[in-house]
Amino acid sequence: MSLRFHRFDLRLKHTFTIAHDSRNVQPTLIVELRDGLLSGFGEATSNKYYGITIDRMIEALEEIRGLIEASEWKTAEELWQWSHAHLKDNPFAQCALDEAAHDLVAKRAGQPLYQHWNLDATHNPITDYTIGIDSVETMVQKMQELPWPLYKIKLGTPDDLTIVRELRKHTDAVFRVDANCAWTAETALQNAVVLKELGVEFIEQPLKADDWEGMKRVFQESVLPVIADESCIVEHDVERCAGYFHGINIKLTKCGGLTPARRMIDTARQLGLKVMVGCMNETSVGISAIAQLLPLLDYVDMDGTLLIANDPATGVTFDWGRVIYAAENGTGANL
Repeated sequence: MSLRFHRFDLRLKHTFTIAHDSRNVQPTLIVELRDGLLSGFGEATSNKYYGITIDRMIEALEEIRGLIEASEWKTAEELWQWSHAHLKDNPFAQCALDEAAHDLVAKRAGQPLYQHWNLDATHNPITDYTIGIDSVETMVQKMQELPWPLYKIKLGTPDDLTIVRELRKHTDAVFRVDANCAWTAETALQNAVVLKELGVEFIEQPLKADDWEGMKRVFQESVLPVIADESCIVEHDVERCAGYFHGINIKLTKCGGLTPARRMIDTARQLGLKVMVGCMNETSVGISAIAQLLPLLDYVDMDGTLLIANDPATGVTFDWGRVIYAAENGTGANL
């Protein structure tokens, strides 16, 4: 077994702007676990908001290289369990390692990963396509460049309702909106009434992550469902979200990979919460890992590869929002 690192700077097709960040280039790390002729691939991007850099991820994994390469782990869950003690402060590195392990295990079994998990992909949800914050004219242009049945619109400006009204003039697609913690409870409740009339399906993370009092009110009074993102990072956050949100958005990089994500999904189902998985601006490696969870989800936001201009990998592809699995085993991703 050998551990290898592949660094890439991903060029975004458009400047990607949300309420607290703007960027044109996204650094990413792809981790490879090579075992003979087989390689498993996993990925995590850098993230300024959470203080994660490529160097930090590599340093964390280098500290346990000997353990990874010499250990006799048989399942990805087993590797996650013992490596977590070393990587608990760097879930992004944990995620990349965990995705690579799941990919490799399924390749050893000669199966696509979702089939290895005995999941039925017949009724998978379609993915949205994200429109980042920009001038209204540019946001319309982005939408027209890629006609899509489902758009996720990033908000968090003084002109949020104007933006959605203008975009609605140009498409009949379903909208989702993501305020990225930018609203107050009062603003969220007022906006929800208008957004519902404009064909919005739900609102993602309207308030600051720690505004639980405000979220309780929004949850009880909003005419639209609300989905937690920044308020639901790791496993123990799921139970806290019940009674404050109608659903959760799981990010593999933030929670530490596929292994904890599956546990989070199970917990959410027990609590009656809807489940979404979201992405960062990953390559086909990270996006193909997300695709393995599709049979377990209500919603998915896995458009990362559609937003970058230099994807160094292959994997799942898309047809009008529908995810098409690659022919290869594992997650189907390859460099």
